[in-house]
Amino acid sequence: MPAEQPPPGDDPVSRLAPRASHSDREAVVERLQEAAAEGRLDMAELDERVERALTAKTHADLAPLTADLPVPEVPAPAEPLVLKGGMQGVSRTGRWNVPSHITVRGGMGGAALDFTRTECRLSDVEIDVNGEMAGVTIVIPDEWAADVTGADPGIGNVKDRTTPERAPGTPLIRLTGTGGMAGVTIRHPNRWERRKLRKNPPR
Repeated sequence: MPAEQPPPGDDPVSRLAPRASHSDREAVVERLQEAAAEGRLDMAELDERVERALTAKTHADLAPLTADLPVPEVPAPAEPLVLKGGMQGVSRTGRWNVPSHITVRGGMGGAALDFTRTECRLSDVEIDVNGEMAGVTIVIPDEWAADVTGADPGIGNVKDRTTPERAPGTPLIRLTGTGGMAGVTIRHPNRWERRKLRKNPPR
């Protein structure tokens, strides 16, 4: 008696292959788009591979789509950052490597963190704050969002002046700690800061 043949598309190997998730497909599409921007794929190749990625059912379906592309370099994680205002004050501005954990103390001179020129691929950044005597100010891009529910208001309060909208692929800034005596403010750029960004946009 002849052996039963499995139905078409019911290959045992395919059944055992790990299934691809939405995030798996999106990660491959993002890598393909980066490769096209680098000149490694033309538009026809990009369109064809993206279509295959979006309809992939398993990791085995996704793997060939990036097999001939170089593996992107992953930057080493930044060391935790500690900023203390002391007597003179302290700030971190411009382009800098954002770590997953930051400690900020306002001290007597105040502390300021400006993320508007940074490029951050982290999904979450935790900032342990203490406004102390002079306060802490944190400025984040419009596309980023903040969560201050983990911070105690203290005497000076913790003011969240950001909007709740968060663009895909951008970090959520989580505040912990306390407002201290002078308070902590997290906000988006003000009018003057926006003018500076327009004149000299982040690269």
